[in-house]
Amino acid sequence: MSRAANGPSALENVSLDQDMSEVPSLNESQDAVHSGSPSHIPLQRTAIPPSSLPTTSSWQTPLNNAVRSPSPALNGDENKAQVTKPGHSKIDSIKQWSISTYKCTRQILSEKLGKGTRTIDAEMEAQIELLRDTQSKYLNILRLARALTSHFYNVVHTQHSLGEAFSELSHKSPELQEEFLYNADTQRSLSKNGENLLGALKFFVSSLNTLCNKTMDDTLLTVKQYESARLEYDAYRNDLEELMQNNQGNVMSSKVDETKKNYIAHKEKYEKLRADVSIKMKFLEENKVKVMHKQLLLFHNAVSAYFSGNQSLLESTLKQFNVKLKSPNANSPSWLEQ
Repeated sequence: MSRAANGPSALENVSLDQDMSEVPSLNESQDAVHSGSPSHIPLQRTAIPPSSLPTTSSWQTPLNNAVRSPSPALNGDENKAQVTKPGHSKIDSIKQWSISTYKCTRQILSEKLGKGTRTIDAEMEAQIELLRDTQSKYLNILRLARALTSHFYNVVHTQHSLGEAFSELSHKSPELQEEFLYNADTQRSLSKNGENLLGALKFFVSSLNTLCNKTMDDTLLTVKQYESARLEYDAYRNDLEELMQNNQGNVMSSKVDETKKNYIAHKEKYEKLRADVSIKMKFLEENKVKVMHKQLLLFHNAVSAYFSGNQSLLESTLKQFNVKLKSPNANSPSWLEQ
């Protein structure tokens, strides 16, 4: 019984030892995979590209995409419209701008060469020309008034300094003290009246600058828009006339309709800007008369009162026109007082 029990156990041990001897060690496991024993079936390993190996992230990507990506059946048309619409609108605007620029350039050349016709509004063009001439003359007055204000400021500053010098010498020269004091008082009085006149001149320059460089410029900006609209209107009008004359009976209805549509749109734009220019020029003329009447009266009264030595008239003139004076030697208030 003991041999029968030991017989199978010994055979199993021998077979197990043979199998263990053929198994490679852990350090040589990689070589054993590539070069197996000839007595056994060689282990073959198929080369798999790294990109095709399934990973954890690749297993989870379909699930994430299924959750995050919108359904093509529901949002496919919407996404397509969101992507393509801005591109199409930009391309259409560039195309429209190129066509309009070409037509306007051709119209300008035609007018200069005397081949094309243009819309002429003699009354409006005369008013525009008069406005530009008026602005040019007013700008010249503004330049001269600024020069006068600058020179007179130097005179007032010099008079003030001269009065201080006379006053100082009156204390150091007893024999000429009375004469120095007379001259010091005279220069101080002239300096004070000069500051009043300087305030009136600054107010005159400020108002004239607003009229020339803001009010008139705003109207002339509308005039430029009106002239551009007139050029575009004539370009599309001549284009329509040329299309109708050269292709009588063979004109495609779609092209004619599109040209007429553009012509009507530019005609409406031209007429609207023409009305805007007419209104603005009317209000500008009224505003110009009102402003210049006040400023010219101020300029005349202030200059006359100063050079006649009438200090009370000069001060009353400044009060009449609400001119606030600021002495050139006065210190500016602190931020706490403001």
